[in-house]
Amino acid sequence: MNWRTTPACFITLTGFSLLVASASFHEAQEPDAGKKLFARDNLVAWCIVPFDGKKRGPEERAAMLARLGFKHFAYDWRAEHLPTLDRELDALKKHGIQLDAFWFPANLGQDARTILALLKRHQIKTQLWIAMGDPAPKAKNEADKIEAAARILRPIADEAAKIGCTVGLYNHGGWFGEPENQVAIIAHLKLPNVGIVYNLHHGHDHLDRFPALLKKMQPHLYALNLNGMVKNGDKLGKKILPLGQGDLDLGLLKTIRASGYRGPIGILGHTQDDAEDRLRDNLHGLDWLLPQLDGKAPAAKPKPRTF
Repeated sequence: MNWRTTPACFITLTGFSLLVASASFHEAQEPDAGKKLFARDNLVAWCIVPFDGKKRGPEERAAMLARLGFKHFAYDWRAEHLPTLDRELDALKKHGIQLDAFWFPANLGQDARTILALLKRHQIKTQLWIAMGDPAPKAKNEADKIEAAARILRPIADEAAKIGCTVGLYNHGGWFGEPENQVAIIAHLKLPNVGIVYNLHHGHDHLDRFPALLKKMQPHLYALNLNGMVKNGDKLGKKILPLGQGDLDLGLLKTIRASGYRGPIGILGHTQDDAEDRLRDNLHGLDWLLPQLDGKAPAAKPKPRTF
């Protein structure tokens, strides 16, 4: 794939108190920005393979995505799914769905080689989303950690480049999940095919500084995955909520739209409910929020099937 974002519209934000003012200014500059950014054909379904109460197979999953109107899909997996990868790609092609990303190990072991060979065989150019823990727990300074992470990632990025793929650093908590550290790793690597994938459900600790973080990440941002958000949700048993069920959701969407980011928007499964029901809950929540971005009064709040 070849997602590209427009140049960043950098603005000065000190916190959530300025969300509405900044959003209003940029909406005046780009009246159709929200419609394009959050349109169905820019949405990527994510975390629906091992996270699916119905345990769909490749054909059932592709048909479900098509039924919901998705054109894009990011693939996560467990070992049990590797033998069906060719069927997965065939089913996606049949239903007109693009494979936008692939969850990838932080190594070049057997599973990684299997995935790379599959993508090469099918001539698919996609993003490889990678998370890792602390790359050097005993390191005495940040520079050593950055160097350690770069040593792990460089050979993966080199192999990805050979088949036209990119590598997205995926925030999954811990040292590696801090956006500032990911930006520093990218600066150290100096490779054109390494960027960032940001997940709100792993960003509860970032909420107070999210506008500033988004500005730092934006030149490298490959994808941004949404989630229903409440303050300290990860500590209150509300880490993963359907869109529209979090009291911070509207403000976050305003911040994202106002930032100038125009890349892919991920829609999350990530529960053991029926993946179709959870995706549908998120889509309905997004549909409820979008008119409010333009200042319209909210309609009746949707009642989720899975929450």
